[in-house]
Amino acid sequence: MTIGGIFTAIIFGAIIGAVGRLIVPGKQNMSIWLTILVGIVAAFIGTWLANLFGLQTRGWNFWETIFQIAAAVIGVYLVSAFWPKRTGTRQ
Repeated sequence: MTIGGIFTAIIFGAIIGAVGRLIVPGKQNMSIWLTILVGIVAAFIGTWLANLFGLQTRGWNFWETIFQIAAAVIGVYLVSAFWPKRTGTRQ
C-alpha cells in the first residue's frame, strides 16, 4: 500500500465513521481517532462483503457503500457500548 493509499484510507475511514456516528442514535463517547479506526475497519468489511456477493469493487459502487455504512453503524454501536466511558474531571 502506498502513502497515498494510506492517506485515502484515513480520509475515507473518517467519512464512513462519521456517517456511522450520525446514524446511531444517542451520544457516543468516542474520540475522533476511534471513529476513524471504526470507519477504516468498516470500509474493509464492506468491500469484503461486496466481493462476497460478486459486486464490482473498482471505482464507486452503491451497494459497497451501503455495506460499508452498515458495518460502520454496527461498529460504532458496539464500540460505544463496550468502550469505557470517561468519568470525573480533568485537573
